[in-house]
Amino acid sequence: MAAALEEIRELRTHHPERIAEVLAARPRGVFPTDPSARLMIIAADHPARGSLAAGPEPLAMADRRDLLLRCSAALARPGVHGFLGTAEIVEELALLGALDGKLVYGSMNRGGLAGADFELDDRFTGYDADGIVSSGLDGGKMLLRIDYRDPASVATMESAARAVDALADAGVMAMVEPFISTRVEGRVRNDLSVEAVIRSVTIAAGLGRTSARTWLKLPYVPEMERVMAATSLPALILGGEVDPDPNAAAEGWARAVRVPGVKGLIIGRSLLYPPDDDVEAAVDRAVSVL
Repeated sequence: MAAALEEIRELRTHHPERIAEVLAARPRGVFPTDPSARLMIIAADHPARGSLAAGPEPLAMADRRDLLLRCSAALARPGVHGFLGTAEIVEELALLGALDGKLVYGSMNRGGLAGADFELDDRFTGYDADGIVSSGLDGGKMLLRIDYRDPASVATMESAARAVDALADAGVMAMVEPFISTRVEGRVRNDLSVEAVIRSVTIAAGLGRTSARTWLKLPYVPEMERVMAATSLPALILGGEVDPDPNAAAEGWARAVRVPGVKGLIIGRSLLYPPDDDVEAAVDRAVSVL
C-alpha cells in the first residue's frame, strides 16, 4: 500500500485527469433486486469533518495509508455491497480498484466540523448532486442534526431539502442521516431516545418536493419497531462509536435488520477500527447478521 499511495500522489501531481477517467471506467455495482436482500455498506467520511477518533485513539483515522488499507480490506470481503465517503477517499479507492463492482455513495455536507461553534450549521462542502452523477456514484448522503435552540439548524435543513430535490432530479438516492441534537457543556450530543429518533425520522421524511428516492441512515435504538413505524422510507442502520464489545454491537444490528423497512447496515469505524484490530473478522461478523 505504501507504493500504491506514492503512485496516487504522483498521479495527482502529473496526471490529475486520470481520476475522472478511472471513475468513468469503473465497473458499477448492482443494486440487489431480491426483496429479502440486505445491503452492507462501509462508511469512511469522518475525516473531512475533522472527526479522526476511533475507540480510544484520537487520531486513528489520520494515517491515510492505514485508512485506505482498512477500507480496501473491508470492501474485499464477501457480502459487502458498497462504500460511502468523501471525494478524495472515493477517488483514492477507485484508483486502487477497491470500488470495482461496488455501489458508491458520496458524502455531501462536511462543514459541521466536530467541536466547532458552528457545528450545526453543517454546510455542503463535499459532493453536490452534479459531482455525484459525473463521478458515476449511486447517491449522496447528508447529515441532518437539529437543535431546537440553535438557529443554524434551519439553514442545514434548507440545504438538505435542496439536496434531496437535486438528487431526485438526477435519479439517484438521497440518504439522510437525521438526529435531534443538543449541546452539553458546549459539545453537540445526539439524543438517542426512541422519541427523539422518531421525531428526527418524521422531519427527514418531509424534506424536499419528493421523497421518492430518499432513504434514511439511522442509529440502532431499543424499540426500533416504533421508529420504523413512523415512516415508509427504507433505512440503513449505522454503526456509531466503536463498541468495546463487538458481539453486543452485532446482536443489536441483527435485531435491527429484522425490523420491516430496515434494508441493511452502513458501518464505519466499528468495522474499520474494531477493538481487536481484525477488520476482516469484524466485517464478516456484520455480514453474518444479514
